[in-house]
Amino acid sequence: MRRPPLRILDLTGSPEAMGHAHGSAHADEIRAYAGERVRLAGSRFWAGGEIGRADVLDIARSCLPAHESHSADLYAELCGLADGAGITPEEAVVVGGFTDFVDTVRSVVGGTHPLEVQEDDCTAFIVPDARCDGQGFYGQTWDMHDTATPYVVLLRLRPDDGPAALVFTTTGCLGQLGMNEAGVCVGINNLVATDGRRGVMWTSVVRDALMQDSAAAARDAILDADLAGAHSFLTFDAGGDGHMIEAFPTARPTEALAADAQVHTNHAIWDEALARQAPKQEGLMASSTRRRDRAVELLDRDGIGVEDLMAVTRDDQAICQVSVEPTNIESSGAAIMRPATLDFWAVWGLPSQNEYVHVPFAA
Repeated sequence: MRRPPLRILDLTGSPEAMGHAHGSAHADEIRAYAGERVRLAGSRFWAGGEIGRADVLDIARSCLPAHESHSADLYAELCGLADGAGITPEEAVVVGGFTDFVDTVRSVVGGTHPLEVQEDDCTAFIVPDARCDGQGFYGQTWDMHDTATPYVVLLRLRPDDGPAALVFTTTGCLGQLGMNEAGVCVGINNLVATDGRRGVMWTSVVRDALMQDSAAAARDAILDADLAGAHSFLTFDAGGDGHMIEAFPTARPTEALAADAQVHTNHAIWDEALARQAPKQEGLMASSTRRRDRAVELLDRDGIGVEDLMAVTRDDQAICQVSVEPTNIESSGAAIMRPATLDFWAVWGLPSQNEYVHVPFAA
C-alpha cells in the first residue's frame, strides 16, 4: 500500500516532442498497460460480447479522425507518444481513454452494460473562495482498478505554444486532471453511457480544456467536444469561477458554482444525463452515493484549508477506497489545487497511506 514519492516527468517543446519523450520514458509500462487495456476492451464483461484484438483496434482506429479534428496539436502528441512507446496510435487511444473507449465499443458491438465491472471512480469537489478564506480549491481522489495504480505519473508540461500545466495521469495517457499556469483547473469522474459513439476520448478533452484561460472557456471546450463516452467534468479558476458538466455524447447539462461546494462522484444527478446513463450495480451505486454524501458533509463549513482537503481524500468512512473483491477499485492517488496561488499537491497511491508532495511549475 505504500508508494514511493510521486513520479514527475518534465516534458517540453513541440507536441510531437513532448509525446515522444513521454512514450520513450515509460515505453515498457505503456506497452504492458496498452496490451492489458486492449484485451479487456474486447472481453465479454467490458464489450458486452467477445470481440478480437483486431476488431478492438479497428474501432480505436475509427476514432483517430475525431481526435485529429478535435485538436491537431493533441493528435500530434498522441502519435508522438505512440511512436516513442513502440505502439500504434490506435493502441494509444485505448490505453489513454479506456473508460470512454468501452462506451464506444458497446455502441458498435451492441452489447449490454455488464453491471459487474462498471467502475466506481473518483470523488471530486470544488470548494468556493468564500469557504476557504478567499482562496478556493479544486480536489479529487483518482480511483481506478488497482492494476492502474503502478502507472500513476505527474506530467509537468511546458509546451512551445500554450500554457504550462501540471497534469496528474497514468503512463501512456495525455492527461486526466490538472491545472495550468493561468490557474485553470480541470477534473473528472467516470460515468457510463448508453449513447457512446466513435469520437474523442475524455483524456484529450481534459488536455484541451487545460489550454484555456478561464473556467468558463474550459467548460465551453468540453461542451463543444465530439465526445466518445461519458464523464462529469469540473472546471475552476483563479477568479473563483467554477462549473460542473455531466457530459454525455448527446447531452451536457451544466451547473455553475454557487455558495456551497460542488461535489460529484459516479452517478448522474440531472434528468437529461440520467436518461443516458447505464444502470449501475447496486453496490457501486451505494458507494457513489455514500461518497458524495460524505464529501458534502465534510465540506459544509467555512475556513477550509489544504490540510482539511487532504483529510477528505483520506476519509476511511467512504471516500478513500481500498481494493476489495470483486471490483478491486482503489484510490490510486489524489490531487488538490489552489488556483489563486498556483499551488498543486498530489499523492501516488492510497491517500490514507501515502504522503502528498507539493509540485511547483518550475522544475
